[in-house]
Order: sequence, then structure tokens, then C-alpha cells
Amino acid sequence: MKYYPTEFMLPSSRYSQELADHAVEFISQLCHTKSEWAGKPFVLLDWQEQIIRDIFGIVDRKDGSRQFRTAFIEIPKKQGKSELAAAVALYLLCADQEFGAEIYGCANDRNQALIVFNVARDMVLLNPHLRSVCDINNTAKRIIYRPTRSHYTAISSVVENKFGLNVHGVIFDELLGQTNRGLYDTMTRGAGVARKQPLNFVITTAGYDKNSICWDVHNKALDILEKRKIDGSFYPVVYAAKLNDDWTSEEVWRQVNPSLDVTVSMKNMLLEFNAAKEDPALEMKFRRDFLCQWTNAEVRWIPMDKYDLGNAPIDMEKLKGRECYGGLDLADSDDIAAFVLIFPPVENDPNYYVIPHFWIPEEGMHRRVRIHHVPYDRWVKEGHLNATAGEIIYYDFIEQEINKLGDIYNIRQIGYDAWGATQMVQNLEKMSFEMIKIRQGYFSLSRPSKEFYRLILDRKLRHGGQPVLRWMVENVHIETDAVANIMPSKKKSREKIDGVVAAVMSLDLAIRQEDKRRGNAGITVYDPTTDTIIRNGKVVEEPERKVETDAELIRRLERESWRDM
Repeated sequence: MKYYPTEFMLPSSRYSQELADHAVEFISQLCHTKSEWAGKPFVLLDWQEQIIRDIFGIVDRKDGSRQFRTAFIEIPKKQGKSELAAAVALYLLCADQEFGAEIYGCANDRNQALIVFNVARDMVLLNPHLRSVCDINNTAKRIIYRPTRSHYTAISSVVENKFGLNVHGVIFDELLGQTNRGLYDTMTRGAGVARKQPLNFVITTAGYDKNSICWDVHNKALDILEKRKIDGSFYPVVYAAKLNDDWTSEEVWRQVNPSLDVTVSMKNMLLEFNAAKEDPALEMKFRRDFLCQWTNAEVRWIPMDKYDLGNAPIDMEKLKGRECYGGLDLADSDDIAAFVLIFPPVENDPNYYVIPHFWIPEEGMHRRVRIHHVPYDRWVKEGHLNATAGEIIYYDFIEQEINKLGDIYNIRQIGYDAWGATQMVQNLEKMSFEMIKIRQGYFSLSRPSKEFYRLILDRKLRHGGQPVLRWMVENVHIETDAVANIMPSKKKSREKIDGVVAAVMSLDLAIRQEDKRRGNAGITVYDPTTDTIIRNGKVVEEPERKVETDAELIRRLERESWRDM
């Protein structure tokens, strides 16, 4: 590549080709460790070499120390940033001529920090010279470079035991995962003050939490890139599409994915894109992961043209006596209450049927019509909404209505949000209904929410065009987490969505029963909100994994490295 020093090189700095070449040549002696690249020399791509030459080759004219003390690299996934970070860690450890260097790998937890550490460990094991001068402690997650008594250690995210470290280098992986700024500030502010040229190498993709340290550092990088701020010690690299860029454009993809067609194929990008087109949560994840766009956590959910395909009238007589599941969302006593029945498929009828029931206090209804211009009064006249006398809904009225529905339909179970429902649950249980508490979180609601969406797209959700439910469906925004779990968001939705939440809960019970019928009752799932594995509804221990010895690891890596050569 034809190299030009970064525009952020200060007048008091100079470019040392000798130092830059030294870093590039060191990295070229390392090998890739993954996939079809395993065992092949680490030849820096142009964007990677630019970073290495800038941060290691630009030095102060007087004392020769590095200008940049923090390098912030924000770039889409699968561009090779973990390998680059591992190479930087090894250079700081083995080639930076720093006696007793302490390099630390940080992330939102130790497992995340181990991603870069394990790449660095495998690079050592695949390099005969480094293997001869380094000791690897797999228990302590530490690589020791004997000639200078230096070490690189992957550490936990606990802040309290990180004070007093004499840091020469910090490799901070996926800064977006930090829930607060404690660890970042502890490791990057003052911990390396006793070193001549400490380096914080921070890598991340975009997130959605705009109250996070990652968002703060992201904005600092943009301020420097766009000349609003000056910080000569901070090196900013941001490969990200603008929010008004066309997220479906392959040209935009190429602009922000500098390793496209090298570390990630256009074919795989298209697979991710095609999935994202069909699922709003995956669209937001695609934008964050592959366009590096900071998105909102909430997403407008249902395409109404697809939803309206389920408007055909429902033959209520055919549903009498048929198995169904209920969802109960009471909200406040002066607000709308919703009870929704879901009838799962039967032989010769593959459709799910949704029968909603809504209640609203009559006096509050008229005020809402005036203020919010929602036609509650018309829906009451048309029989789509039940108005109860007074300023609040008396729950015993709803209990009696549900009891009447139980005489007409075979209501197997009723799912409910525990908030404010204790007395009604007890009363319904006395009426012989089986009540199932459903926690209002990603783990409980993500699967049935996705199934609700899928049934709409597959034209298998029949709702008869019930106008109150349609209005609520149109109101729904969802929230999504970092691993594309979703849930309807009452906080983010612009108006009432109680009927949708009740429908999702009832669908959850229906698909649980279908799991049992298919023999999947023992299904094991991962709950990212609590970092636990759950089987049969109970938290279980993660299975113990066999730890490879260094010799076993070397043999496996060599087999994988040369298999395709």
C-alpha cells in the first residue's frame, strides 16, 4: 500500500518508518488461527496496515514516544478486528522493548475478553520462536514473555480489584458491552501513568445504548474526525454508514466493510440481509453489526398490509368447544384491560385464530376520546369494546366474563402478567382455570413474539379484522437486545398495546403445548439476560468442557492449518 500518515499527526510529531516497519514485520511473522485462513501468514490488509503504521510509527520529535495513547476502532463485525487486536497485544508484549510490560485484555466479561486472548495464544503456539520464549497459563489466562518478564492477561470486568495495575497496554474488546464506565476509566485513566508510552487499543461495533461509555467514546471519535474537537493522543477510526444512507445498497456495504470479499463474503452478507428484510429486529441487528449504525433499541414491528391479510371473518361456531389458550393483561384499573384467546391449528385447519376481549371504564372513555381522538365510543357501540360503569374497571366483572367464555371454549391455560393480578388470579383458579405467570422480559416474550410475527407473514394468523386489536398492533414498537431477542415495548409504543401483549402470552402457552406434543418438552435454551442455561424451565449448570493441553492444541491447529493447503 502507499502509506500517508494520518491527518491527526501533530506538528510536534514525526513519522518513523523504521518503527512502523518493525511493527508491520512483526505482525507478518504471525499466522491466522481461524477457518480457511488458519496457519497462513498474517498479511495486513490496507486498512489494518494504515492503523498499525499510524499508532506505532508516529512519535514525538523530542523523546520518540508514541503520539497516540488511545486507538478507537469502530468497525462492522467479521472484518478481522479480533485478529488485529491480538497482533497488537503480542507486539506490545514481545516486541515493544518494555521490561515488565503488563498488557490486559478487557471486555464486558472474561469470556468476551478471552476471544482476543485465545487468538493471541493460538498465534503464539503457531509461531516456533514465540512458542520457545513464551509460557502460556490456560488457567490464569496469561501469556508470559520470559525475556522481559512481561505478561498479557485476560481479566474479568470486576472493577474493585483493578486498582494499582501498572499498565503498558489495554486491549478493550467490544466496548459496546460495558454497562457503565467504571472498568474503562479504571484501565485507561492513570493506570499507565508510570509507563513511557502506554497504549489503549479499543475495538467495537455499534450498539444501541446511548447512555453508555461506548456511545460517549463513539461521539468523541466523531467530534475529532469532524474537526469539532482536538485530542492529539486519541486516534479515531470509524467505519460506519450514515443514518440516511440506503441500508440495502451493496455500495454502502462496501464503503463500511473494508474486508468485504476477504474475511466475509458478499454471499454471506446477502444471507444476513435477506433475513433482515423479513424481521425488524434482525434489520436493526444487521444495521449495527454490518453497517455500524447506532440504532434505537425499539423497532416499529408489524407491517399492516401483511396483518390485514388475516381480516377474513371467523366462524365462531366452529371454535366452540375447541382447545384454546388465554392471555390476560390488566394494566391499571382505569385503563384498558385485555383478555385474548388463541386457538391453535387442528387437523385440516393450519391457522391460528385470535379472539380478543377488551374492557374500559365508561367515564374515562369519553375523556380519552376527547383528548386522544381514539374512537373508543364507536367501538363500544359496534361491540368490539366493553364499557364498564364508573371510573374504574371492577375486576370481578372481567372474572365473570372469562368464566362465561370458559363455558363456551376449552380454555386450557391462561397466561398473565403478575403485576396487579394477584387477587384475580386466585379467583380464576377457584373457577378451575389453570393460571400461568409469564415474566415480562426478553426471555419469556421473545420466542412467542417472533412466532406471532412469523404467523402474520405466513398468513396463518386469523383475527377477523377486530378494530381494537388492529389499532393496538399498529401502535406496537418492539425492543431488541444485542442478540436479537425481541419483546413488545409499552414504554416505546405510542399508544395502547395491551391486546398484543395478551396475544403474545396466549401464543406462548400454545407453542409450549405444541413442544410437549412433539417431544420437545426438554428443550434447552440460553437466557442472555441472566447468562444461564435453562432446561425444562429450570436453571442448569453449563456442561464441563475438556481443557486442551498446549501439545493437543498445537496438533489440532496444525491439522486445521494445513488440511486445505
